[in-house]
Amino acid sequence: MFLSPFAGGIPLFFTHEKDTMSDKNRTRAKVRLSRALGIALTPKAARLMGEGAFPPGQHGRTKRKSEGDFAMRLREKQRLRAQYGIREAQMRNTFDEARRNQGLTGENLVELLEMRLDALVLRSGFARTSAQARQMVVHRHILVDGQLVDRPSFRVKPGQMIHVKERSEATPLFQDSAIGVHRDVLPAVPEYLDVKLDKLQARLVRRPKRAEVPVTCEVQLVVEYYAAR
Repeated sequence: MFLSPFAGGIPLFFTHEKDTMSDKNRTRAKVRLSRALGIALTPKAARLMGEGAFPPGQHGRTKRKSEGDFAMRLREKQRLRAQYGIREAQMRNTFDEARRNQGLTGENLVELLEMRLDALVLRSGFARTSAQARQMVVHRHILVDGQLVDRPSFRVKPGQMIHVKERSEATPLFQDSAIGVHRDVLPAVPEYLDVKLDKLQARLVRRPKRAEVPVTCEVQLVVEYYAAR
């Protein structure tokens, strides 16, 4: 099922149900959402979004009204969700967990999201996009400490090893990953990961710190958004 990504000027998300969108249409939708949120969600969106990039729609080139407080908070929440490609329920549950933990809620939120298995598969350079990383996990290509894990939301613990299962290593997809073909479109490997790309292995050395996590978001606005609900 496909839902319009916009309603009342506020970008919304597609359902995660199985749909009949073509890869081409799905790519266009990602680029459109990227322009709406002002962040590149895919390498193609990064190429198409330049300094003069404008929001989508017939009024995209016209000057927009100044955003109100609610719109700014909603946009930052949508930005963070989009960069991890998660559902609203997953985001809310992670926020509630972050609020229960010691420390700043916003920093806790990003750090918990970053320890998702699909996020670390992407950061390690195994995948080119967050959607591809999620697909690798769901299609049962990824092991954690030798055990098959097919849940993208699986929380990796410090010290655990992420690696591609042996039967998958020889596929062209992972052979490309092993020689670093994605490195030109991904941020540098963060210090909380120890990656041996040629062996398709990565270890989470320690819990990530918000300042190290390569996501674009004003996390305090996300906290304010959820705190008001």
